[in-house]
Order: sequence, then structure tokens, then C-alpha cells
Amino acid sequence: MCGAILSLSAESAFAEQAAEIDADVTRILADERIVLRSVRKNDVIIMTRVDELQPKSKPKNLPKASSLQPVAAKTVPSKSQLAAMPVASGNAEWACLTEALYFEARGETVKGMFAVAEVIINRRASKRFPNSVCGVISQGSHRKNACQFSYKCDGHAEVYHEPRAYNMVGKIAKIALSRKASPLTKGATFYHAKSVNPKWSRAFSRTAQIGAHYFYRGG
Repeated sequence: MCGAILSLSAESAFAEQAAEIDADVTRILADERIVLRSVRKNDVIIMTRVDELQPKSKPKNLPKASSLQPVAAKTVPSKSQLAAMPVASGNAEWACLTEALYFEARGETVKGMFAVAEVIINRRASKRFPNSVCGVISQGSHRKNACQFSYKCDGHAEVYHEPRAYNMVGKIAKIALSRKASPLTKGATFYHAKSVNPKWSRAFSRTAQIGAHYFYRGG
């Protein structure tokens, strides 16, 4: 009888321990569920915030970084670009430069005409020459064989027989005087046709070869 009582006591103690373990496990599982719900809630909040920070739509057709090129501040326009521009007009300086380009360089490339215009403007800026475009172009024309520009001493009146060429050089003169074209001659103040070899060219530094002309910077 005594052994039976001991056996019942042991079973009762074991049951109490099992109940305590079950209660502990239940509390742990409940705590884990609370933590998991909190984590899920935070995850939802975080993902919602990330979605809000994303752009609604991505811009399309953006150029690739490798394809971007610096834009030149100044350029020399093409013949087609010049043709699309309105007819130019201006003051006496513009008229004189247009005249010089027409009779000196209208058969040249666009780049060649800009180069000749640049020489004339460089001369205007130099202390060695008259301080106006008209003065530069007319220099020496009152003396025999002293013209700086041959058309001024050829004995012919300056008549414009080619309206399209005149309009073209007029636009070039306008752009050149406004300094909106890229420098081409490295400061040249002299030039001559490739077909001739004047003695003075040996005393100067050649700076460029453009079209039918060589360009020089005076000493």
C-alpha cells in the first residue's frame, strides 16, 4: 500500500512539471508571435516607404552617359545652315567686310570665307593696321600697287553680279563681326593664295592652311 502511494506521488509531481513546461512553452510561443507580428508590421511600413520614394515612372530615351559630348561654345556653320538663316544686313563695318568676302573669297569653302573674315578682324584689332574694318580693307588703295586687297586696285567697279553669293558672304560677315564663329587661323593677320609665293611670306609664321589660302601671323 505504501508503494502505491509513492507511485501516485511521483506521477503527480511529474504531471505538475509537465504542466509548468507546457505553460512556459505557451508563453514563449505567444511572445514569438508578438515579435513576428511586429517584424511583419515594420517590414510593411519599410516597404511602403521604399515604394513611396521610388519614382512613379522612369524617363524614357535618356542618352547614355558615354554618348554625351561637350557642346562647343562657338562653331562654324555649314552652307545649309547659312542658307536657312535670314538675309543679313548691318552697318558700314558689315558692308565693308561683306564686300571684301565677296570679291576676295566667295569661291572658297565656308570655312575658308570665315578664315579670310578672321584675318580682316584680326587686323582691325592690331596696332599695325587701321582700327576699322573699312580702314583695313581700303588701306593703300590710294597709292599705286599698295593695296592690301587686290580687288581694290584692279580698276573695276565693285558690282555684285551673284546675289546668292552676296547673301551668303553677308551672313558670314555678320557672324564673324559678332565673334560667334570658332577661331580658325590662330591670330593670322596675313594670307595669300596657294598659287602664289610672295616674298613677305618668308618673314612670317604660317599658322593655317584653309581651302585655297595659307595664313600667317605677322612679326
